[in-house]
Amino acid sequence: MNEKELVKKAQSGDFEAFSRLIEKYKNKIYNLGFKLSGNRHDAEDILQETFLKAVDNIDKFRGESSFGTWLYAIAVNAVNALHQSKKKAELKPIEDFLPGGHGSGDGAKELFEWGDPHELLEQKELNRVIDDTLAEMSDKYSVPFILRYYEDLSVKEVADSMNLSVAATKSRILRARLALRERLSEVFKEKANERV
Repeated sequence: MNEKELVKKAQSGDFEAFSRLIEKYKNKIYNLGFKLSGNRHDAEDILQETFLKAVDNIDKFRGESSFGTWLYAIAVNAVNALHQSKKKAELKPIEDFLPGGHGSGDGAKELFEWGDPHELLEQKELNRVIDDTLAEMSDKYSVPFILRYYEDLSVKEVADSMNLSVAATKSRILRARLALRERLSEVFKEKANERV
């Protein structure tokens, strides 16, 4: 039975069909929740909230996107509700990274050339720096980045999940990438200076 058939059965009240859908997506939603919240307890809450909302609203799923994309949208809303009270750092405008931008004296943002990251940092430390940097970002930037690169959704699927235009989604992903690049450049530069 394919996913569309399972969804139709779930919409008609077949709990077994809904259970199969949950089984298919539970690890992905949990991993997304863990990546966005940083702890298991919140990830479990996000998972539970996502599937409770999905059960309550399965009849509203119209099939305009995939069922997985619809679940990601619910999960992102659960994450947003969880983080609503937390303050996150705003990212620098893209103009700060462009020649002539107002972020640097001569208009060109210098990013340290880091070379091969495996030679400069162990993979575990690199992942920690990336995770910490994503955690410091506003959800409006970290969530699209994580959906795109960790959950391997297309830009269109990310846009659909977050109810954004494709252009806005691309812009947010780019800003997250630039912020990560800047932070990694700082770390690699520090490591290179330590070796001198």
